[in-house]
Amino acid sequence: MRYTHLLLLAALPLSTPLAAQGPTPKVYAHADSLRGGIDSPGRNWWDVTFYDLHVTISPADSTIRGWNGITYKVTGPGKELQIDLMTPLEVDSMVQGGRKIPFRRDGNAFFATPASKRVGETATVTVYYHGAPRPAVNPPWSGGFSWKTDSLGRLWIVTTDQGIGASIWWPNKDTQADEPDSQRTALTVPAGLTNVSNGRLRSTTKNADGTTTWEWFVTNPINNYAIAVATGNYAHFTDSYAGERGTLSIDYWPLDYHLEAAQRQWPQVRPMLACFEKWFGPYPWYEDGYKLVEVSNNGMEHQSAVAYGNGFANGYRGRDGSGTGLGMKWDFIIVHESAHEWWGNNITTKDLRDMWVHESFANYAENIYTECLFGKDSGAAYAVGTRRGIRNDKPIVPPEMGVNAQGSGDMYPKGGNMLHTIRQIVNDDEKWRGILRGLNQTFWHKTVTGEEIQRYISTQAGVDLSKVFQQYLTDVRIPVFEYRSLAGKTEYRWNDVVPGFDMPVRVTIGKTARTLKPTTSWQSLDGATGPVVVDVNYYVIPRAVSP
Repeated sequence: MRYTHLLLLAALPLSTPLAAQGPTPKVYAHADSLRGGIDSPGRNWWDVTFYDLHVTISPADSTIRGWNGITYKVTGPGKELQIDLMTPLEVDSMVQGGRKIPFRRDGNAFFATPASKRVGETATVTVYYHGAPRPAVNPPWSGGFSWKTDSLGRLWIVTTDQGIGASIWWPNKDTQADEPDSQRTALTVPAGLTNVSNGRLRSTTKNADGTTTWEWFVTNPINNYAIAVATGNYAHFTDSYAGERGTLSIDYWPLDYHLEAAQRQWPQVRPMLACFEKWFGPYPWYEDGYKLVEVSNNGMEHQSAVAYGNGFANGYRGRDGSGTGLGMKWDFIIVHESAHEWWGNNITTKDLRDMWVHESFANYAENIYTECLFGKDSGAAYAVGTRRGIRNDKPIVPPEMGVNAQGSGDMYPKGGNMLHTIRQIVNDDEKWRGILRGLNQTFWHKTVTGEEIQRYISTQAGVDLSKVFQQYLTDVRIPVFEYRSLAGKTEYRWNDVVPGFDMPVRVTIGKTARTLKPTTSWQSLDGATGPVVVDVNYYVIPRAVSP
C-alpha cells in the first residue's frame, strides 16, 4: 500500500546525503500508547481466537450497526479487556454468557470487565455498536468508509484501514500482534448489491426488510486491517491455478460494466502466482482462495480478497516508478498488492514500526516479477531505477515502539534496494531464493518483529548483516565508498556509515572484478590500478577522493 511517493518523487536525484541525526523525536500521547501498545495491561493476558463480525450497512444515512463476538483464550492474569472502536462510533453494550458486563471508555479504547477465567480457558465477549464511521478522505492512504457511486451513479461502498486501524469501523483488539485463528464476516447490504469480503462465501440470505446478508468465512489467521467491505454491482468470473499445494481457486469481481476489461487484464494473476510461488513458497491461503476485487481507490492487500483500482492497465496509473519502461509491461497493483499475501499477510509484523517487512519485500517482489518475465538483468535494472523515488529524509524504522509509529515511505524503494543489495552479498541466487522461501515457511501464518526477520536472514546467509540492516533501516545516509589512487595501488574505505559498518562490495579496478570488504579505515590494495567502478546493484555512493 501507500506507494505513491515512488512516482511523485521520481524527479529527485539518486540520493541525497544527509546528516546522521534523524528528525526531532515526536512526543506521543496517551492515546498513541493505547492504540499501539502490544504488552499493555488490557491486551497482554488474552489471545484472540475468533471474530464473529456482523454489520448492517445503511448508505441512506452513511451509518452502520452490528456486533462482533470476540472469542479469546486466557493466557495470564488480567482484569480488563481493551476493545478498540474509534469515535464517532458508539458501543451500545457488551455481553458475556447472556449477561451485560461493565465497561468504560478511554478515547478510542473501551475497557470491559469480563467474568474471570482461568489460564487456558476460553470465553466470548459480544460487542454491540452503531454509528457513522469516519469517511475516508483520500483512500487508501486515509482509512475509513468510502460512500461512493460508480460511473452509472450506483452505490459503491468500500473500506480501507491499514495504519489507522480496523477499529475505525468495527470493534476488535486493534493490534497487528494478535490475529484470530479464523473469522466470519456477515455483511448486510441493500437489495441488488453484491458484497465481497475475505475468504469464501458461505451463504446469501434475503431478509424481510429487502436487504441481503452475505456471509464470508476465513479459515486461516488474518490481520484485522485486511478485513474489508466491497459492495457494489459486481460481475463474477473464475479461474484456477495448479500450484504447489494443489488447485487454487481464483475469483474475479469487477464492476459489471468492466467485465470485458477484467477478462483481458486480470489473467496476469496466474503468471504472478507462478513467479511468487517459485521465489517465496506456496500461496499462503489455498483454503480461502485468491480473489481480485475492483474498488474505488488504488488498491490494498486485503487477504484473499486483493483490492484493485488500477484502471485495467499496466504500470501504476499509467506510470512506471522505475523510469525504465519495464514497469509498464505488467500491472503494478496486481503484482504489488498480491505480493503482500506473503509479505504482510502471511508474515505480519507485531508493531507498525516494522512495516518495512511488509513494504520492502513487496517492493522487492516487483523486481522479482520483472526478473521472472524478462530475466535477471531486467529485474536488477528495475530495482536500480526505483532509487529515484528515495527521499532519505527520515529513517525507515522509527525509534519508538508501542505507539503506532510508522517510518518513512522509503520503506518501499529504499527497503527494496536494501534487499537487492543483500542479494549481492549472498552472491548465490539459489541460496537467496531459499532464504525468501524459508522466511515464509518459518514464519508461516505468524506475527513477527523486524529483528526476527533480520536474524533469520543473517543466519541463513551465513553473514552478519546486522550493520547493513542498521544502516539502511535506521540511518538516513547512504554508504559512501571512498577510494583514491596512489602509485601502484588503490586505497578504499566506507564513509557516512554507522560504527562498525563493514559490508562487502563488488568493484572493478582496471579490468579486474573483485569483492572487497571495506571498513571505516583506509585499506590498501597493492598492484590494483586503473578506473574504479562499483557494481550498481549495491545501493551505495562511489566517491573518488584526492590522495
